[in-house]
Amino acid sequence: MTFKRLAHAIVLAEGWWRILIAFLAGASSTLALPPTDVWPLPFITFPILVWLVDGSSGGRLGGVLAAAAAGWSFGFGYFLAGLYWIGHAFLVDAKTFGWLLPFAVVALPAAMAVYTALGLALARLIWTRGATRVLALAVALTFVEWLRGHLFTGFPWNAYGYALISPLWLAQGAALIGIWGLTFCAVALYASPAVLADDRAHTRRPWLPCALGAAVIVALAIYGAVRLEQTPTRFVEGVQVRIMQPNLQQDEKFNYSQKQEVMSRYLALSERGSQSTGLRDVTLLIWPESAFPFFLAREPDALAQIAKLLPEGTALITGAIRPPDTAPPHGPVTSAYNSIYVIGHGGAILSVYDKVHLVPFGEYLPFQDLLERLGLMQLTKVRGGFIAGDRRRNQAAPGAPNFLPLVCYEIIFPGDAVPRSGETGWFYRHFGRYLGWPTVTGTGERPGWLLNLTNDGWFGASAGPYQHFQQARVRAIEEGLPLVRAANSGISAVIDPLGRIVKSLPLGSMGVLDAPLPQPIAPTPYARLGDGPVGVIVGIAFLWVMGSRWRSRANATGSMKA
Repeated sequence: MTFKRLAHAIVLAEGWWRILIAFLAGASSTLALPPTDVWPLPFITFPILVWLVDGSSGGRLGGVLAAAAAGWSFGFGYFLAGLYWIGHAFLVDAKTFGWLLPFAVVALPAAMAVYTALGLALARLIWTRGATRVLALAVALTFVEWLRGHLFTGFPWNAYGYALISPLWLAQGAALIGIWGLTFCAVALYASPAVLADDRAHTRRPWLPCALGAAVIVALAIYGAVRLEQTPTRFVEGVQVRIMQPNLQQDEKFNYSQKQEVMSRYLALSERGSQSTGLRDVTLLIWPESAFPFFLAREPDALAQIAKLLPEGTALITGAIRPPDTAPPHGPVTSAYNSIYVIGHGGAILSVYDKVHLVPFGEYLPFQDLLERLGLMQLTKVRGGFIAGDRRRNQAAPGAPNFLPLVCYEIIFPGDAVPRSGETGWFYRHFGRYLGWPTVTGTGERPGWLLNLTNDGWFGASAGPYQHFQQARVRAIEEGLPLVRAANSGISAVIDPLGRIVKSLPLGSMGVLDAPLPQPIAPTPYARLGDGPVGVIVGIAFLWVMGSRWRSRANATGSMKA
């Protein structure tokens, strides 16, 4: 079958055959993401989206409903294949949550696919003939992907731009335009081969979009290669970090009876290291998210063991669950914070950060009181749910530059992960309070490095931890800041501000990692300007598309009069 015949067959597809084509194209597109990283594959799947919208011209509302149906099918395939790993979390306590697994695995992709449906519906509304329709698709999908990253607390996981991250020389584009700019580029580039199947009557130079797409990829590659070559990794003098990756099973991690076993593993691993001197040459010892099956501040013996572990000149940064200040000193705690402690020599707690951006259904339930009365609970099983911190701020690290703490998936939010002075993010600023989001503020002081503590052990040896790790790397590139990442089961790593992995521990392993701390570089264009330039680019593309529609209609009207 020739390329034009394939395009023609997809344009004319109807009913369940059309839905299946869209679903399979969406599911196949996830192969461009970790851990497979076949980044050129969407050059095959995204042209199918263009042809599906082409085939939606008839029917109700000018084909908008048909385009939306195709979009939902594509999105459902994309998110089902890309988020299947969420089901692993429901098997940690299968007796309690196992029955919810099929609902969760299907419900979240189905909800996320609504955004893709909206995107193709919007694309259909501004659709044109010829090459310009590729821009229409890029404008519409970039807009709805941005909405997906912000509405209802946001979930920008696996935005289309992440397909252009796997080659590190392409990933440097994130320093210029961030992940939303790369999403616009990815959709336009990947969809451009669809024009090769156009009739000459509609597109005079069908090769031109592909040529422009190739030029953009070459430009990104050259920029990335030059940036990587001219910016070597430099390290903060005299600062050595040690990451402890315990690889604890979830039933141990949240079982109080395992208290001493957990502490013993942490202490033994932390002293092992790659140096014969133990912790004497380590500036910062780092443990992962919610490290203990108890409230650390309420366990003097645990703090005493930490104090004995830490030599003078070494501080511990660890995740821990923290009871609210108003909680009674004894008895049950009905809610808690997911926190990061900085603990100095002698076991003194120097500072605490409380996680701001909580995970819906994982750390809290929407309508918490009502759903708890119905017998439901979030996966962490903290009665009353976790409490959101009030602001995101830098923390001081003894002997090292200040760092910005980010717990678990807080690091997946482009632009909002690193707060600027005042409230961060235009959408957050104007609409966040109506959606019940906490106020996120920043001091305006740029941190020296990013710290991401996480527990991806919920998701086993699946694609989820690899995807999370990739998105964390992109935040480092966007901001020009080094990243230190400690994960219970991996992937733990030290990453420089260009996304290069200095040292890492693989998924599913137990061990320690010793590495120097990379220095930051000057703020990137994205760090200085945020998503503003991308908004301008998408706006110009939208005006270009609308101008093309106007010209097409004017020409059609002139032909009819003639």
